[in-house]
Amino acid sequence: MTWPNSVGRIILEQVDSTNAEAVRALTLGTRAPFWLMAHHQTAGRGRGGRPWSARAGNFFGTLMMEVPQGPQAAGQRSFVAALALRDVVAGLVPDTMALSLKWPNDVLLMNRKLAGILLESETVKGRLMLRVGIGVNLAAVPEQAELESGALTPVHLGGVIGPEAFLDLLAAAFAKWDDTLLREGFAPIRAAWLNHAARLGEPIRARLPGQELHGTFETVDEGGALVLNTAKGRMSLPAADVFF
Repeated sequence: MTWPNSVGRIILEQVDSTNAEAVRALTLGTRAPFWLMAHHQTAGRGRGGRPWSARAGNFFGTLMMEVPQGPQAAGQRSFVAALALRDVVAGLVPDTMALSLKWPNDVLLMNRKLAGILLESETVKGRLMLRVGIGVNLAAVPEQAELESGALTPVHLGGVIGPEAFLDLLAAAFAKWDDTLLREGFAPIRAAWLNHAARLGEPIRARLPGQELHGTFETVDEGGALVLNTAKGRMSLPAADVFF
């Protein structure tokens, strides 16, 4: 695939966090959009500030972009990133049916966690800037002691591709799906994501601050929120940690 036009590409040997380094690059005058990738990451983060394991040979990267459409459109980039990741990984595994997408931000292979997505945003000089941080287990997985209680078992791709080559494919795939979002809105993104959704129509647990909800994963609504059918009725959850 061809590297997308007008998108920067930064490759570093080591950073604390690619999301943090992307902010520093923006502050120093690097023009967005740009991808920033590091071969080694010493303080990577996942959702809720959880540490993200940094095994050698894995992918650690961040896309810094402006989102003039507003906060909802920023959040929808999680679905864009998930679809892009699926497209890339589908070309690297023998069985594409083994791939699925876990709401709100994971890519699964054989029901095991292969990749995670972390969105962070801030307003800089009146512009809404979004960081799409992505970690992919290309060659190794975290130690069991590093995993959160209840977390899915991790899986890796066996080193079939290196981080820089993976970045090239990912940048092109993200640009394709993001162009669809900009031209056609969220509806086709939502439909494509639901076509690959993990545990759709099945019982799940959704953990929110101070409570845990049990119900059936019914769909994702037009804004990207998870719709959970519980004993007390249908609930729309814009944010939650989901457990199977």
